[in-house]
Amino acid sequence: MAEPKIEPGHVEAYNVTRPNDTYSDVDIQHVRKGSSGGGLDAVHEDAAVGYKEYREALEVEVSQRDDRRLRWKIDLIILPMFFFTQLLQFMDKTALNYANLFGYQKALGLKGLQFNYLSAMVYAGYFFGQYPCGWLIGRYPAQRVLAISCLLWGFMVIILTQCRSYSSALAVRFLMGIFEAAVTPGLTLMTGFWYKRSEIPLRQCIWYSALGFGGIAGSYISFGVSKLPENLTPERWELIFYILGGATLLWSFVLWFVLPDAPSNARWLSQHERIVAVKRVVSNQVGIKNKTFNRKQVWLAFTDAKSILVFVAVFAAAIPNGVVNSFSTIIIKDMGFSTTRTTELKSVGDAVQVVALIIAGAITLTVPNSRLAAASVANLLCTVSAALMAYLPRHNTWGRLVCFWLVNAQSVGFTISLVTINSNMAGYTHRSLASALTFTAYCWGNFAGPFVVKANQAPRYEGATIGLLVGYAIKFACHLLLLAYMFFANRHRDRKYGLADKQASDEAGMQDKTEFENVDFRYVL
Repeated sequence: MAEPKIEPGHVEAYNVTRPNDTYSDVDIQHVRKGSSGGGLDAVHEDAAVGYKEYREALEVEVSQRDDRRLRWKIDLIILPMFFFTQLLQFMDKTALNYANLFGYQKALGLKGLQFNYLSAMVYAGYFFGQYPCGWLIGRYPAQRVLAISCLLWGFMVIILTQCRSYSSALAVRFLMGIFEAAVTPGLTLMTGFWYKRSEIPLRQCIWYSALGFGGIAGSYISFGVSKLPENLTPERWELIFYILGGATLLWSFVLWFVLPDAPSNARWLSQHERIVAVKRVVSNQVGIKNKTFNRKQVWLAFTDAKSILVFVAVFAAAIPNGVVNSFSTIIIKDMGFSTTRTTELKSVGDAVQVVALIIAGAITLTVPNSRLAAASVANLLCTVSAALMAYLPRHNTWGRLVCFWLVNAQSVGFTISLVTINSNMAGYTHRSLASALTFTAYCWGNFAGPFVVKANQAPRYEGATIGLLVGYAIKFACHLLLLAYMFFANRHRDRKYGLADKQASDEAGMQDKTEFENVDFRYVL
């Protein structure tokens, strides 16, 4: 994507135009002067969440000690809430994986590919729900949207216990996907409301590791249920839905009453702490949140090279993800293990996911510009593991199982894709639409994933293993291209505009300017 033209003058005059424009040093300095000196009018200031606190914070000096103390306070409240919300969403979405161990298909009389469609249908609902949910999160308090979504999808999980036909279960799974659509995109955007650029990757990896912890918890809930009598009423698969749905309903009230929308309206922060919290995230250069839908940023979201590369990478990786999430228990069981042993062995793969995410997050926190490099290493590990799964001899059961465990490191690449949106895309409409595009790819990749698993290919599942191999290889290539794109874009800007003016870039971010309109913006690699 070529650099846009920047019109001389105040920052509000920035425009994205032709790629071959040039600017004089006087023009650039004039733009920067306008950026740091001007403010927003009353209407635009009200739309820009946290802008008032940002202006107050300009004169506030924050010591490292105060910064660390406030970050720790945010970590203790925000991070656990994000974590448990993501955990419940994942466990509810993949509950079929566990119910399948206790006669779910037989209870509903499922035949052929009906279970595949049932597994995939939640992602179809996710696709249709994410765009209205994204708009609601931008327009209204995000925690209210999340709480209502949580309440409704919890009801859907419990209603699944009453579905005794394929069509009714399919409809409920679709509705569940619509209500769950606010969660991961919403949490991704909200992470940027609370944390600095340097802090985002580790925090995102921590709350996204809820997928691994959720898998472990689900495995041991299933392990406990497997010890109950088979003729129990309610049936054992119904217990899975009652437990998970009930926990989700209760959690929705916690979100409503405890989780704030942004630092500027957190009731558990003092006024001074709110100002400091806003000052911390202003340094991200992408702003916090803007309630105005900016039509000029819509086309940019669809044509931004970063959006396109992340879209392709996520779609390619989501196909294997659909396999692992929906059919891991079946694949492991068909290697020759009992139901109880399968639940134990599946939890090892979930633990691999947690460890991989924490290691990647720690590396990105301590090693500058290492995000996409860490993702590429994880992608390479997944690609090699998928290749070994496909071509190791059938009798090498444990070798194939270890490889199946290792592909759970795929979550590192997906998390880094989300971090790329949070840290490297400015302009709230641009960023939120890029996030929606990413989750569109995620939805349809996961929808397609279950269909590469064919029962007549058991126990090797050649189609599934080839799907894993191709998907991971494409994601690996896309992340390398994304790294090259942002690296050379930074070098181009340094040569053309000189060193970045941090204060001007912060102001441009708070005024909802995109990275293409802000000549002082530099990508984090």
